[in-house]
Amino acid sequence: MIRKIIEKLTTHSILIFVSLLSIFPFIWLISTSLKGNSENIFAYPPQIIPKDFTFANYIGVWDKVDFIGYFINSMIVAGGTVILNLILSAMAGYPLAKSNLELTKYNTDYFKFDLKMDVREAYINLVAAKSILHSLEQQQKLLEELLAIAKKRVSAGAAPEIDVIQAEIALNQMITQVNTAKVNVKSATFEFNKVINPKNQTDTQFDTADELFNDKENFLQLLTPQPKEELPSFDTISENSLKNRFDIKIAKQQIDIAQKNLVTVTRKRIPDLAILGGYGYQSRGMSDDGRFQSGGYIGGSLVNIPLLYTYRPEIKNAKLEIEKAELNYESVQNKAIKDLNSAYEKFVTAKLNLNYYNDKLLKESEEMIKISKLSYQAGKSNLTSLIVMEQSYKSIIVGYTYALAEYYNCWIDFLREVNAEEFNVENESI
Repeated sequence: MIRKIIEKLTTHSILIFVSLLSIFPFIWLISTSLKGNSENIFAYPPQIIPKDFTFANYIGVWDKVDFIGYFINSMIVAGGTVILNLILSAMAGYPLAKSNLELTKYNTDYFKFDLKMDVREAYINLVAAKSILHSLEQQQKLLEELLAIAKKRVSAGAAPEIDVIQAEIALNQMITQVNTAKVNVKSATFEFNKVINPKNQTDTQFDTADELFNDKENFLQLLTPQPKEELPSFDTISENSLKNRFDIKIAKQQIDIAQKNLVTVTRKRIPDLAILGGYGYQSRGMSDDGRFQSGGYIGGSLVNIPLLYTYRPEIKNAKLEIEKAELNYESVQNKAIKDLNSAYEKFVTAKLNLNYYNDKLLKESEEMIKISKLSYQAGKSNLTSLIVMEQSYKSIIVGYTYALAEYYNCWIDFLREVNAEEFNVENESI
């Protein structure tokens, strides 16, 4: 505690001493200007408070000297110096400022693009949740029909009562799955509105224009290629798309900024030219011949001459920043290729899975459930077999919906990696 107090006292004492040294010349200047001719301004010890207090010196300047003219001349010299300094500083700082502006623009465009992709992804997820709910509700209706058929067969004595119990259990299980799917739709709707985040429309709830993944034109409306379309090779895509990635542009721009910053720091070694001007005078009591003396002056000097300090640390740091930016550029390029390759492979896999559902699983499962239902109505099979078939059919339908959602989402991830809102598969244009 005592040590901290001593440190504070020492610090404040030094600051007060330095402040007094800085302020004293201004106090002495004001004090001297208020002294009369009878006082010796070179007296020792210095007399701060004037004995012959007077404003005669100020009046003399206004009466005997063209003070306004000198003041205007000083303003012209000082103003010209400031304007010239501003022009030269602006010319020196313009390239660096322009590079920083380009970097900000790239970052802003990247942020906007990412937001658009988030909206598209949330849109797909909401449509997928609705499609799954629709599929489960269709399965619920099928189980309700099976329950009605089982009750008729039991009443007619063509089936045991356990068939009704089995049908009711299967129906109740499906009802719980439907309720869960409804909650998922509400959650997806909330996420969709959260991503949109409409300004001044917090009470408005937005919804998707597409209710289901059941229209062949869905792919065109959602700006997604048809599953049967052929994809160009990865090498072709990477060659064309890496040029447009925002992260690569940003990394390249950072190199440009680091290089311009090195130029700016290096130029600090060049001495600055300072132009000085002003007005000086002596009163009668101060001059040797007893007359009032006055005159103006102008001159130039070199300042900030880097003799003792040559800005080596700043220059070294600027060079290290260039090396860092170059390494980051190479790293971003390598990561971009790997991320693009991963997104490409995922989309190809999603495309194969979706085509497999369309070509085989859907057609075969629909035929299977029709035959099983007719077989049970005719008494050729038991209800257990039909329920097993129905559950298998449900799994295929839900799996197909997930495959569709995965296909759309993988395409969105692919667009994220090529940094484009649209990608024409046929001519490989972005």
